[in-house]
Amino acid sequence: MAPEIISGGNPFGTHRVLEPHGVLPQPAEKLDNDFSRIWDNEILIDVEFLNIDSASFTQIRAEQADDNDRISRRIEEIVTTRGKMHNPVTGSGGMLIGTVAFIGERLKDTCPLTVGEPIITLVSLSLTPLRIDRILQLKKDTDQLRITGQAVLFANSLYARLPDDLPATLALAVLDVCGAPAQTARIVASGQTVAIIGAGGKSGVLCAWEAKKRAGSTGRVIGIEYSDTAVELLQSLAICDEVIRLDARDALQCHERLSALTGGRLADVVINCVNIPHTELSSIMMCRERGLVYFFSMATSFTSAALGAEGIGRDIDMLIGNGYAKGHADLALNILRESPAIRQLYERLYT
Repeated sequence: MAPEIISGGNPFGTHRVLEPHGVLPQPAEKLDNDFSRIWDNEILIDVEFLNIDSASFTQIRAEQADDNDRISRRIEEIVTTRGKMHNPVTGSGGMLIGTVAFIGERLKDTCPLTVGEPIITLVSLSLTPLRIDRILQLKKDTDQLRITGQAVLFANSLYARLPDDLPATLALAVLDVCGAPAQTARIVASGQTVAIIGAGGKSGVLCAWEAKKRAGSTGRVIGIEYSDTAVELLQSLAICDEVIRLDARDALQCHERLSALTGGRLADVVINCVNIPHTELSSIMMCRERGLVYFFSMATSFTSAALGAEGIGRDIDMLIGNGYAKGHADLALNILRESPAIRQLYERLYT
């Protein structure tokens, strides 16, 4: 049955907010995911894959004892309760792949998409009205689910066409974190020392590649990982000048080790890409005075970061990991085209 078409939708999607009144979709407690009614400035998507944010998926796995059925039920419960995939613990969401099912009349002159075209959303699932009809497959190793369901994008929502030269699930995995390497390209300058916490993870590898490119032959990229396996993987990619094994929750050890590596100078830029909490002070203590810490991790407590820096008297700049930067999708996908080793690794992990 064709949906009822309604006019007068807000371009930022506030017309889909059920609770509380007057807020935008991301901080809202509950969104309207009844797609029997579609506003004329919305795009309806038939959803095929969800990529859950790493911090969110890690939290759900731990909460549900790493049991597949329990994880699936918890994700369905969140979406049913909130009308979106918005983890109430981490506050984060993810992204999706789907096919365009409907384009509102008010968007037809400005929207380059066509009905039936596959796309990847570039806005968080924490603000995307979503309905899951059925979970067909849970892929724990990649934080992805194959589902049947629907979602809507608003007039101001971001999206990308699926690239022709990359598998869909690989593109989804990379674009889920494409803000990280794009911001890295902006903040790293030639000759700088860059420390990347979680450098062997999905976003960390992309950041390391981009940091090395920007820091150049006179710069230095130090990759930090927790496990021997991750250290060996990162070393095999040869995208860091040094790779060290550290627990990023141990701030004193991180400070001492990086201080020893840099002759007491510490890092000009620290990039935090981990998916666990309590790594804020390590990031801060590895950064030199008037340096920059970039918190891309959605597990970050910005209260802990701000008060922690104050508590140790560290005068640094701190950047919140904005998931959007102009041109971020193309930049991230191009890393796979530039680096056969990274592409081979990601194809093995995400396809």
